[in-house]
Amino acid sequence: MRELENYYIHASRFFLPGGMEREGYLSVVDGKFGAYFKTIPNKTAKILDYAGKWIAPGLVDTHVHGFKGHDVMDNDFEGLNTMSEGLLSCGVTSFLPTTLSSDVETLNQVSQMIGEHYQEVNGAKIQGIFFEGPFFTEEHKGAQNPKYFSDPNLDTFYHWQELSGGLIKKIAIAPERDGAAYFTEQLSKDGVAVALGHSSATYAQAKNVVSSGASIFVHTYNGMSGLNHREPGMVGAAMATKETIAELICDGHHVHPAAAEILINSKKPDHIALITDCMRAGGMPDGNYTLGEFPVEVKDGAARLKESGSLAGSILELFDAVKNVCDWDIATVDDAIRMASIVPAKSCHIDDRCGSLQAGHDADFLVIDSQLNLLETYLNGVSVFKNEN
Repeated sequence: MRELENYYIHASRFFLPGGMEREGYLSVVDGKFGAYFKTIPNKTAKILDYAGKWIAPGLVDTHVHGFKGHDVMDNDFEGLNTMSEGLLSCGVTSFLPTTLSSDVETLNQVSQMIGEHYQEVNGAKIQGIFFEGPFFTEEHKGAQNPKYFSDPNLDTFYHWQELSGGLIKKIAIAPERDGAAYFTEQLSKDGVAVALGHSSATYAQAKNVVSSGASIFVHTYNGMSGLNHREPGMVGAAMATKETIAELICDGHHVHPAAAEILINSKKPDHIALITDCMRAGGMPDGNYTLGEFPVEVKDGAARLKESGSLAGSILELFDAVKNVCDWDIATVDDAIRMASIVPAKSCHIDDRCGSLQAGHDADFLVIDSQLNLLETYLNGVSVFKNEN
């Protein structure tokens, strides 16, 4: 990475925290964003000229298991680093490595590995850890292994958190598990985002845990009790609790575009977090892979468990999710970018450092064109990926 420079970015559009602005200049000082100007304030300053191009914040993937042949549960830092470097080609500049349900000791080791090495990655920045499980129920287990499921346990969680150096920003649980409300209440006080998923909970059970502090629904529609006119279930709770944030996988396999539109319209874009749930086959050719302990076959754009044919994570790249919701005509470009940047960052309380072109934040940004092609990715004001196609 070359030495940090001071300059102004000139472009035709900027997706700023307050909304989209046309034609202007955004300052970058020592690798951080400065002020935005309609006209250049310093005629002699260096200018990065992206006339005709658009500048967006680096995307934030808060639910991603793997990429480029590697998985967080491999407990291998070199693999995690390869994953972080690969995510730059997806427009992702910040992410939460995401675990799977496993035995306590394996999760101990993964927590410690990430906590000790997260600042050493060369690509997208690790801003925390997402623990997806193991406090789930079996009916909607998806690709999670039910032999590791249990009731939420504060002592177990706090041990993981200690090993990670306080890096766990988000944990998913099933609201019908014994002690879920109390567990949620305690973690919410600590600033950890509690998400609800892989659950058969009733509407009332889900609402009860939301009232205790749960704030996210995990890959909404998938892995949860569905919406019924007499029992709204988890999906109904996600739609009805306007203050919560709903994750959404927009790859065209997990959720029908019409269902995605219904959820976006119900909650509004500021409460939708586009995520990938990507597994190790992301950025790789079709073939046979694994997710956790399960064999997976990847073909036709989807990853499925060999045994049951159920979806097993995705091979979605987050910038493609942004393009998809625009192509499906269910979101504006501005809203699509927000749903993949500042909204997921806010959901995990990391918006003080990433997810927007905010003055004082690291200058992590994307250069895109009017056809929504990703041209370049910057970290700390330095170009780290360029699309040569």
